[in-house]
Amino acid sequence: MPGSHGSLTKAGKVRQQTPKVESKKAPKPIPRIRNKRNYIKRIIQGQRVGQEKFDRRR
Repeated sequence: MPGSHGSLTKAGKVRQQTPKVESKKAPKPIPRIRNKRNYIKRIIQGQRVGQEKFDRRR
């Protein structure tokens, strides 16, 4: 390799110095609200559950 940008001894310096922050877990929606959303999606809007691999191609 013809030269490099920065030395390898400095690699990862900033990432190691930053403090580790735990991620927040998103709370699950209340079952009543979740069921209402599923009803709207599936029954009213007519969206099907899953990836529908074969239906869209044909």
